[in-house]
Amino acid sequence: MKKILLIVAGLLIIGAGVFALSVKKETNKGEINMDKKVLVAYFSATGTTKRVAENLAEALKADIYEIKPLQPYTKADLDWTNPKSRSSVEMKDHNSRPETVKDDFSVAEYDTVYLGFPIWWYIAPTIVNTFLEKHDFSDKKIILFATSGGSGFGKTVDNLKPSVAPAATIVEGRILNSNPSVEELKKWVEKMN
Repeated sequence: MKKILLIVAGLLIIGAGVFALSVKKETNKGEINMDKKVLVAYFSATGTTKRVAENLAEALKADIYEIKPLQPYTKADLDWTNPKSRSSVEMKDHNSRPETVKDDFSVAEYDTVYLGFPIWWYIAPTIVNTFLEKHDFSDKKIILFATSGGSGFGKTVDNLKPSVAPAATIVEGRILNSNPSVEELKKWVEKMN
């Protein structure tokens, strides 16, 4: 009888431990609710933002999604000094919505989305608006991160707000140049929380 009671007590303790692990994860700074699912979504024309996004996804233990243009950007397309380049034309027209690769991806299962992109003309590239308008972000928190050759976020948040449901929250995160390490990104995320 004692053996049976010990086995039952042990199973209860193990079950409680498994339940506790499924609900939260301990960190140095406190608790992170594991019931919240996190996504790192990004657009990267040259690979700079991609490297930051991959490190951020690793730091967050999050899923990652690349916003891919249907027509990839060439070096000539990205020539900001040429007023006729593709990026210059798109950025002059705030209603421009470059097509993205069609897939069955959905943001429905995510509570928080870290959204990354390079800063073009002090705002997010219009392909980011395409992504936001393609999905339902109601009741989701969107934390922005960006890479930039020298400018800040400018009017990025104001420019992106019309592309998401009014119930979504957009937070200006941080410019993350110089490819920060996973550890540096963990510290930034802890401060954001």
